[in-house]
Amino acid sequence: MKKSLLKSALVLAGLVGAGSAFAGTATSNFQVTATVAATCTVSSTSVNFGTINPAATGTSTATGGISATCTKGTAYTLAVNAGSGTFASRTMAGATSGNTDKLAYNLYKDSGYTTILGDGTASTSTITSTGTGAAQAFTTYGSLALNQYVTPDNYTDNLTVTLSY
Repeated sequence: MKKSLLKSALVLAGLVGAGSAFAGTATSNFQVTATVAATCTVSSTSVNFGTINPAATGTSTATGGISATCTKGTAYTLAVNAGSGTFASRTMAGATSGNTDKLAYNLYKDSGYTTILGDGTASTSTITSTGTGAAQAFTTYGSLALNQYVTPDNYTDNLTVTLSY
């Protein structure tokens, strides 16, 4: 038993002695860095009025959307160009060769159809917001006056949404 106890004491002493072979310690601090750049993406969905009856009265309405994703805290502006026509009266052109008719419509920022969505000029308004890091969706409201007698055709207009940040 004494032999076993003596062996254990020697092993333990050896381990303690091994840890004390260092004469001292030194430390150093360092930083971990990264730069997060402000960045944004934008996408949009079409405004589709569907099939309309030109002899009907009133207006046809439809909605589309714009989605912006910007880094958290990044202020941005969404602007939409006039497309064909002007901001006061955007127009769609027929797809059939020789059809020169134009179908008048407009896009609005609000569901009350009072603020024309545009680039901030000519009495139009842009969409402004601040990024959250997640997609932010905005509805575009389209209004098309009926009782426009145009040639039967598929009418389109191509608009561009620009995100500035």
